Amino acid sequence: MPPTLNLPQAARRSLVDSAIELIRTQIETGRWKVGARIPKEAELAEMLQVGRNTVREAVRVLSHAKVLEVRQGDGTYVRLNVDPAEVMRRVTHASLRDHFELRALLETEAARRAATRRDADDVRRLEELLAARGERPQDGDLAGFIERDIAFHVAVAQSGGNAALVELYRYFALALHGSTSAALADRTLPEPDLAAHRRVVDAIRDRDEAGAAEAARAIVSPILDALERDGPAAADR
Repeated sequence: MPPTLNLPQAARRSLVDSAIELIRTQIETGRWKVGARIPKEAELAEMLQVGRNTVREAVRVLSHAKVLEVRQGDGTYVRLNVDPAEVMRRVTHASLRDHFELRALLETEAARRAATRRDADDVRRLEELLAARGERPQDGDLAGFIERDIAFHVAVAQSGGNAALVELYRYFALALHGSTSAALADRTLPEPDLAAHRRVVDAIRDRDEAGAAEAARAIVSPILDALERDGPAAADR
């Protein structure tokens, strides 16, 4: 008999999803460490109280996510102790306030680094993208405006010369596109205007590290203040 792991029974609503979550929990809590071989398919099926086909599909999904590694003839091993896709799913489902707090952190550091490391081509590109972004349209192509805004902020991150920060911001901006749309569509929230973005570019051009960070923070701060003022209902939407 395989050892009992005192795991909750997988929910009927989605046996594969529940099995994935239970396996992921064992890894994230450190019960199954990176490099360790997890129990065999039959043992997992009994531990999770699901069928072997369900276990097989759950392992396949986590292997595709690079969390598990299946070694033919040997077993299945833990490759990562965190599932990147699950982390981003949790980020995506966080509150609007949490989204903008994270955006403030990323954009502040991106602008600070851009002011230190930018070159003439970076400044020229920022000027072009800022002009293309313009002001938010009162009506019309809001989706196009959001894309231009994202392109501008990604370029700020690129000017800082940190590839990891660029990719993190790009993924974050695209994944949270819906939250950005909701904020811009909500006329009760203050809109960071063109002048606020101009101050970011000016500080980066002048190599003003502190000024660039402050200007970037000032873009998001009014929205955060409004969400705090309006209470939990606004922050969680």
